[in-house]
Amino acid sequence: MHIVIAGNIGSGKTTLTNMLAQHYGWTAQFEAVDYNPYLEDYYKDIPRWSFNLEVYFLKQRFKDLLELSKTEKVIIQDRSIYEGVYVFTTNNHEMGNLSDRDFETYMELFEQMTDILRYPDLMIYLRASVPHLVGNIQKRGRDYEQSMPIDYLRNLNHLYEDFIYEKYRGRILPIDVDNLDFQHRPEDFAQIVDKIDQTLFGLFSQTSENNTLI
Repeated sequence: MHIVIAGNIGSGKTTLTNMLAQHYGWTAQFEAVDYNPYLEDYYKDIPRWSFNLEVYFLKQRFKDLLELSKTEKVIIQDRSIYEGVYVFTTNNHEMGNLSDRDFETYMELFEQMTDILRYPDLMIYLRASVPHLVGNIQKRGRDYEQSMPIDYLRNLNHLYEDFIYEKYRGRILPIDVDNLDFQHRPEDFAQIVDKIDQTLFGLFSQTSENNTLI
């Protein structure tokens, strides 16, 4: 079984991935942080090297999925190939860093790749407002994230909504995390687990009756 956690920067994907892996005994899968040979050139001339950079990331994500498809373990994955394309690469295109021609070629390549893959068994979408994302980003204090423009997060949020509700055709469990603190409040984490149990296994618990996560 293959579970994916999707959501904007600061929504809590990595934290929830680790917590669910521990709770269920699943295997957590994170994007490999391999050296990208285009990264240095990209930051020197973003429009020139965006296509090369995005194709390399796509190749790596596709390679990871091929490896994942060979295992019999239950995998819970932090971020999917789909949001990498429909959110982050699309955003790069909308910002003018990818030409229409390059973007069309990239999307054709992506569609051919995904033709031989099957959708994850469940995509858990952590839906968060921009103020919530900003608060989490500030709390975790990563230097390279502190200067991230609000408009950038807002545009990613818009693309996530379009991706989840208009483009993605797999099974989705949306969870509004604005009023949740699943890392520090066990009752909030229990509500999420209840929803997953209902969706995947048809199980209901007492806390599920009053659950308003989706």
